[in-house]
Amino acid sequence: MATKQSKAERTRQFIIEMTAGIFNTKGYAGTSLADLTEATGLTKGSIYGNFENKEEVALAVFDYNLSRIKQAVQQHMVQAISNSEKLLVYAVVYGTFIRAPFLPGGCPILNTAIEADDTNNLLKDKAAKAILEWKKSITDIIKAGIKTGEFLETVEPERSALSIIALIEGGIMIARVTNNPTSLDKILKTVELLIEQIKVEK
Repeated sequence: MATKQSKAERTRQFIIEMTAGIFNTKGYAGTSLADLTEATGLTKGSIYGNFENKEEVALAVFDYNLSRIKQAVQQHMVQAISNSEKLLVYAVVYGTFIRAPFLPGGCPILNTAIEADDTNNLLKDKAAKAILEWKKSITDIIKAGIKTGEFLETVEPERSALSIIALIEGGIMIARVTNNPTSLDKILKTVELLIEQIKVEK
């Protein structure tokens, strides 16, 4: 049974959802208080009555956007039968960030990691934690595949996981900067090839 939210909790959630696309598109530095009040229709006092400052909103927004990615991944994961199919889920979900993004602005991990590199440690830590969790998820899938005999015993799970993440995020970055979605398509084909190469030949 769902817990009923208080008015304050509903207002906080409303602010997060209404500003999620703005932060993800404009970035933390590029998002102004005027952007927040315009998107929500709330006053400055209402926003800062629910959040201590803009940074706190941005941190909550990152968590919200990341949860939407995880939800999309999970929806595809439940349909995947093999471990190789589970790995391909990431290519499918992240492949939408250029042509048909379900999050305005694209991948929040990439956006936040680039912008918050040395300017905002809290946001940087959020992005780092998200990447480490992603790496663990892929590593666990590869380990499971090795255990069941689907993947080669010689495969190094962590190295393969990092390679998949680097290819996907790098592909999104290149496609966005060059305004060429086919670049991401080509790089995601390399992800598929990498997954094929670690499979045991039947």
